[in-house]
Amino acid sequence: MSPDISRQRDVSRRRMLALGGGALGAAAAGSLLPPSLRAAMAAPAPAGGLRAVRHVVILMQENRSFDHYFGTLRGVRGFGDRNAVELPSGRTVFEQPGPLGRTVLPFPVRDAAEAQRKDLQYIGDLDHSWGGGARAWRDGWMDGWVPAKTAATMAYYDRRDLPLHYELADTFTICDAYHSSVHTSTSPNRNHLWSGWTGYEADGSRAVTNAAYAEGTHPGYPWPTYAERLEKAGRTWKTYTEWENFTDNNIEFFTTFKKIARKALAATGGHTYMESFYAAVRETGDAAERARLLAALEDGVATLDDRERSLFERGLRRVGTGTLADAFRADVAAGTLPEVSYLVPSAADSEHPGASSPIASATLVHKVLDALGSHPDVWRHTVVLINYDENDGFFDHVPPPVPPADDPDERWKGLPTGLGIRVPLLVVSPWTVGGHVCSEVFDHTSVIRFLERWTGVAEPQITPWRRRVTGDLTSAFDFRRGRPQPEVERPGAVPPFTGRWRPQPPQAQHMPVQEPGTRPARPLPYQPDAHARLRDGAVAVTLSNTGTAHVPLALYPYAGEFAAPQHLDVRGSAQWTVPLAGDAYRFTITGPNGFRREFAGRATGAAQVTSRIDPHERDLHLTLAATGSGPVTFTVRPLGYVDEADLAGWTRRVTVKPGRGRTVVHSAADAHGWYDVEVTGPDGFRRRLMGHIENGRPSVSG
Repeated sequence: MSPDISRQRDVSRRRMLALGGGALGAAAAGSLLPPSLRAAMAAPAPAGGLRAVRHVVILMQENRSFDHYFGTLRGVRGFGDRNAVELPSGRTVFEQPGPLGRTVLPFPVRDAAEAQRKDLQYIGDLDHSWGGGARAWRDGWMDGWVPAKTAATMAYYDRRDLPLHYELADTFTICDAYHSSVHTSTSPNRNHLWSGWTGYEADGSRAVTNAAYAEGTHPGYPWPTYAERLEKAGRTWKTYTEWENFTDNNIEFFTTFKKIARKALAATGGHTYMESFYAAVRETGDAAERARLLAALEDGVATLDDRERSLFERGLRRVGTGTLADAFRADVAAGTLPEVSYLVPSAADSEHPGASSPIASATLVHKVLDALGSHPDVWRHTVVLINYDENDGFFDHVPPPVPPADDPDERWKGLPTGLGIRVPLLVVSPWTVGGHVCSEVFDHTSVIRFLERWTGVAEPQITPWRRRVTGDLTSAFDFRRGRPQPEVERPGAVPPFTGRWRPQPPQAQHMPVQEPGTRPARPLPYQPDAHARLRDGAVAVTLSNTGTAHVPLALYPYAGEFAAPQHLDVRGSAQWTVPLAGDAYRFTITGPNGFRREFAGRATGAAQVTSRIDPHERDLHLTLAATGSGPVTFTVRPLGYVDEADLAGWTRRVTVKPGRGRTVVHSAADAHGWYDVEVTGPDGFRRRLMGHIENGRPSVSG
């Protein structure tokens, strides 16, 4: 799928020169955003909520994980994550096992580029197959990244390397719990974007590979796309894509569109699918031959009936190489921008680490945003979603939610099809200005669900489990009030292009330091809690979630209670029975937005802690109980979110008489609802409670 390298270099240089005349000129004034967009943002966001949205623009780029791009960004769940899971080895998830017993930590692409005398923009791609994804995830332990992907998986960029990306995050809203849809490559993930799921191949196997790219022999996917549902409902939509589109326009691989393509191509001299035809168009050096081919296509298009013609023009029509942004701009200027736009760039602009670069994508994004900013009334009613289809092979530390073991829609050969690894999502609109973070769990089907909410056109193919554990993106928006544009740091210089390479970790390693500070955070529909007690030779865990959405929780069994991490989606209340594997237990339960509960103790322990969350006062109530025949002395102390100079003042020692209980209240109000509290007792008894108390209002990141 990689383009010719010499052509790629020429295109890349051309793209950089274009950026130099636009975004780099703006950088001199301290911003890479188009001046037109900055001017348009001065107007307040229109009222009316979702009804005020007239256009949604979806730009799905290629193959970058969240940590790979934004692990160092301030105020998100990145390299400074307090809720990072522990590996079976006892190390943190950031300390990945490597060859010969060596540990590989995240390391900067920039440093590797200097050491290897390479260009940091043009690193190469890694394994991103179904099998490789399963090996990295490793039953949920998240410790197979280096063997599955090589040490290059741990390479990351920072603000200096991705100035426009970081400025977009600082100016608009970034989602730090947005996941790819499936543990595998491009095509199955784009199936989820286009249709809500990835079903089965003609031979009965699950569509979890890029088999659709064999267009000459692949029969196509028979289920309908969401675009067809929009069409039937009379809503306008369109795909913007060039003669060369990296085979990323997945709508071409669905049966309905393959049939239309064959009919439209009937007069072109043997071409039966779009990629074959457009490859001939772009590869011929004979202008007359190119004109003949394009004319033959028009002859075939003329034979389509009205329905077929509409689907062809909206879904299959391609524009000349390098003109995607121009075509988009023309429709914005003419007032013909559809309600839903899918932007499918060329390989050179796709951001794929095997064919593109961040700078090429930044140029395209700059042009798209300039087109909107140049027409302020269009901008005021537009939502731009910039996401990534999958993580390539690049590391991310946040374990994805996992479906139940008996869910036939979300399992294949004993493995979960999703959710996949975390990837970035930037939400650019008048209603997302302010440098916010949204930490609700999303995936690619969330894009369709946002369109559902906005248009009223339903997509029945999204599985019940995905609807249960992922949101519809509306929590990323503030439709009630406008926000002033925040100050942003001056972006770094754009480095020049060199060759393709794979970064290697340095000999002397250290954990990356995430940018200090917080960012405003959107309110979330979660309020989980968990506490436990010994009962009948097991640990009985009581789970609760008083929020309005299911919260996906994972249990990590460090004392051998289970063979692999366990998963449960909770709304209301639920129970988890954890068997004792010996005379002691130690396990951790984690969830979104920093939720964490750690449990440790002896099988004969006589201490117990129950918890209750008061969202109104933002208090954590801890009831300490002595369940045996003697008194128990507990120590309650904060591990974070309080002034370190006052830690002693927060620490309490509480003695509880046998058969009695005492309640201690920990206030999280001054910490914007964030808490991290440890309770210890005799015989190794320990509880850690960490998370955020939601109150329905905006907050700050932890």
